[in-house]
Amino acid sequence: MHVRRMTGGLAAACVVSLSLMGGQAVAGPLDEADTPLAARVLTYDAGGSAEFRSAVDRGAAIWNESVDAVELRPADAGQRANIRVLADNGWPRALPTTLGNGTVYIGRQAVDQGYDTIRISAHELGHILGLPDRKPGPCSSLMSGSSAGTACTNPYPDAAEKAEVEGNFGGALVGRAPAAGAELIVD
Repeated sequence: MHVRRMTGGLAAACVVSLSLMGGQAVAGPLDEADTPLAARVLTYDAGGSAEFRSAVDRGAAIWNESVDAVELRPADAGQRANIRVLADNGWPRALPTTLGNGTVYIGRQAVDQGYDTIRISAHELGHILGLPDRKPGPCSSLMSGSSAGTACTNPYPDAAEKAEVEGNFGGALVGRAPAAGAELIVD
């Protein structure tokens, strides 16, 4: 859920309108400190994700449900996407270039071994959003990746992972270089 607050004249107009219509308006105009930042929109191109397209879309939707500071949207036709998602026969991996930008590979090797495609997608998108692997780890941690085993199908980030992404995008500049050693994340 993304919450947007009205600011300035629009908020004041709504307060005045409510009071003229007999509604009870108790809050005045919002000040700048109370206004949340708009979500940073990142686009993804899953055109090369083959049979994993629905898993990629679901992984992006999970991040959209989980955090407010960033929103993942499919790229429009002809639009250059921040994130390119491809299917291949290797192991799943993410190659971030800068925060919010890079390439994700949904590797068939892990799928053939029994790992859940939606968890893989959400996990690899997590790398693009600035999260490192957290191995070994429990199934409750999305970024524990394959160390949680094939029985783990949890595609949701835990509270710490959500908070880290919120922090990464709440005050981060798009185009910021990834953390040292994050240029190639093989998972």
